[in-house]
Amino acid sequence: MSKPRCKRCPIQMLKDGTLPDGYTVKKRKLVKIPKGKSAKGAKSGKKLAAA
Repeated sequence: MSKPRCKRCPIQMLKDGTLPDGYTVKKRKLVKIPKGKSAKGAKSGKKLAAA
C-alpha cells in the first residue's frame, strides 16, 4: 500500500491548482518565476485546473 502524499508537496499543489501566483515546479522543487519573464510555456496549476 502506498503512502498518501503530503498536502504541501509542490507536485500535489500543482495538480490541485493551489500553487501561489508566481511559482512553478521544476525538477520536483518549488521555484519562483522572475517578474520580468512571461509565464508563456510555464505550467501553472491554475491553467491545469481550468482545463
